Amino acid sequence: METSFIIGAGAIGQVLAAVLTLHGRNVVLLRGSTTRQESAVQPVRFTTPESEYQAGVRFDLLERYPVLDGPVILTSKSFGNAGLARQLQNKTGHSPVLLLQNGLDVEQPFIDLAFPAVYRCVLFATSQFADDGSLRFKPVSASPIGVVQGDADALPRLVEHINTPLFPFCAETDIQPVIWKKAIANCVFNSICPLLETDNGIFHRDAEVMGLARQVIGECLEVAKRKGVVLQQDAVEESVLMISRMSDGQLISTYQDILSKRPTEIDTLNLAVARMAQEMGLADAVPQTRLLGALTKMKSNINR
Repeated sequence: METSFIIGAGAIGQVLAAVLTLHGRNVVLLRGSTTRQESAVQPVRFTTPESEYQAGVRFDLLERYPVLDGPVILTSKSFGNAGLARQLQNKTGHSPVLLLQNGLDVEQPFIDLAFPAVYRCVLFATSQFADDGSLRFKPVSASPIGVVQGDADALPRLVEHINTPLFPFCAETDIQPVIWKKAIANCVFNSICPLLETDNGIFHRDAEVMGLARQVIGECLEVAKRKGVVLQQDAVEESVLMISRMSDGQLISTYQDILSKRPTEIDTLNLAVARMAQEMGLADAVPQTRLLGALTKMKSNINR
């Protein structure tokens, strides 16, 4: 059986590695750190709303693998993709590279370096570390995977390779509208929640905050439309409210990163939309999106 190589030992990467291990799949969780350490099997504990699980996951360092001869799954933060693409350029061969990352154009470094098989996944699941080191994992629905560059006929096999009942995935023939819909929702959550220092549930609890979210959604939809992706405002608003209800009490990843003094992905969300708008002559069409993104980046930089 092919080995899956997961790069990024954060909340999603650890849960995915544990789930695949529990279902008898071969998986290695690779850290990008250059700190020398022995390859080791370590316990990963996670809970879902229904039950609690534990699996022994094999951790190792990316530098120890000259060749990655199986699916390469990125759960690391997207701000490191340019450097990671250069690291992987001579390691992956024809193996598929699957990005489980938020944001817009996060796959561009891999396209620029002519990786032959690049796929995007839009995650419909949340995962967060608890105080005791375990993880709280909540799958909402099957996470769609689509082709960015490569053979569409290979998509079902890739999906089958990582799909499990605990962490489900599905094939999506047109992934761009799904990417944009989730990215717009992330523009809302990953800027407003950190700035208000609150959890994801704020949008279904507070009408005034949801009003601000509607402004951001409307601005982002204009940019998406110019990019050839047409989405309905009502559908995106309902998605934001659904996520807010489903993850009430949980902190969005950008807020977690700020609290932990780590870099954030805001450059691939609000600030990516602002850059696209600028390039298309729509700079004045996204004032709230740009301002919230800039303030979030300032907050992150000051806190670090």
